[in-house]
Amino acid sequence: MLWSSLESVLSAIRAFVPQLSPGKHKGQAGKIAVVGGCREYTGAPYFAAISALKLGADLSHVFCTKDAGPVIKSYSPELIVHPVLKESYDAKFNDQAERTDVIARVVHDVLQWLPRFDCLVVGPGLGRDSLVMDSVEKIIQHARAQNVPVVIDGDGLFLVTNKPELVQGYPLAILTPNVNEHRRLVAKVLGNGNGQDVGIPDILSDSNPSSQLILLAERLGHITIVQKGPTDHISDGHSVLDCGMFGSPRRCGGQGDVLSGSIAVFMAWANDFSKQDDKHAKQLVEQCLSGNPAVMASYAGSLLLRRAASAAFASHKRSMVTTDIIRELGASVEALFPVDPVEESYKSR
Repeated sequence: MLWSSLESVLSAIRAFVPQLSPGKHKGQAGKIAVVGGCREYTGAPYFAAISALKLGADLSHVFCTKDAGPVIKSYSPELIVHPVLKESYDAKFNDQAERTDVIARVVHDVLQWLPRFDCLVVGPGLGRDSLVMDSVEKIIQHARAQNVPVVIDGDGLFLVTNKPELVQGYPLAILTPNVNEHRRLVAKVLGNGNGQDVGIPDILSDSNPSSQLILLAERLGHITIVQKGPTDHISDGHSVLDCGMFGSPRRCGGQGDVLSGSIAVFMAWANDFSKQDDKHAKQLVEQCLSGNPAVMASYAGSLLLRRAASAAFASHKRSMVTTDIIRELGASVEALFPVDPVEESYKSR
C-alpha cells in the first residue's frame, strides 16, 4: 500500500473504531483475554493485555500458570488474572487418564469465561511445556467452535506450526509470525518438512515473499497472516497489504506482544462492525482497506504499533524499551483516530 493512500486507510479504520459515548456500558468497547504466561515468561502476556486496555478495550484478562499469576498481578491492578494453567512439574498425575483429567479441569476453568470474550490472544510467554500445550490446543478448539476470534503469537505459533489444522480454514484466526516463525510455517505447510516443494520452488524462496505469503494463507484456508519485519506483510490468501509506515530502528523485545494485544482489540471492533448494517461505511472500508475483519484489524494494529514505536524512539532513542511504546499508545490512538467533535462537545458540558 502506497504512502499516498494513508489518509484513505485512516478514514477506513476510523469507520470501524467505535466512538466513545456516555450511553455505553462496560464491556461494549471490547473484552480481551490473553492465554499465556509461565514461570519463566511473565512480561509478554502483560504487554499484550495492558496494550489492549491502553488502546481502548474495557476489560483485559490473562490466563496463565500458577507461578506467573502473582507476578503478572503485581505489574498492574488493571488486569484480571486467572492462574489456572498447569505445567507438568506442578500437576499431579500417575497415568494418561489422570493427565487427561488435569487438562479437562484446566480447560473447564477457561471455558467458564470464554463466551464473554471478543477476542483471544494465544501464546505470549506461554512456554512449551507439553501439558500447557495440550490444554491450549483444547482452548483453541473451543474458541473456534464458539466463533471467538483468536490472535496467535509467540509460543502459540509453535503449537500451530506443529498442528496447523487447529486454525486451518478458520476465518477469525490471525497469525503474527516473525521471520523465523514464518519460515517454519512455510516449511510445515508448503514444504516437505525441509521447506522444499518440487512444484513451487520459486514461491518457497525468500526472493518471492508476496507470492509465498499469499500461498501460505491460501493453504491454511484463507486465515490472515501478519508476517512481521521492517515492513509488515498482511495476507488472507487473496492479496497482500504492506504496512511500512513509521516504526523504529530499535528492536527491543516485547513489541510483538504489543502488536498482538492491539490487533485483538481492533479485531473485536472490526468483527462487530462487519455485523452492522451501514452499507456505506462498509463499502468505504472495503475499497480503502479490506472487507475481511481480520485483515482490517491486522493493518490497524500494525499501523498503531509503528506510530507508537516512532514516538517512543523519538523520546528515548537507543534506551527505548517496550514500556515506553505502551506509554505512547494513547497519544498514538488520538493522533491516528482523533476524538469525534460530538465527543468534544459532550466533554465541554
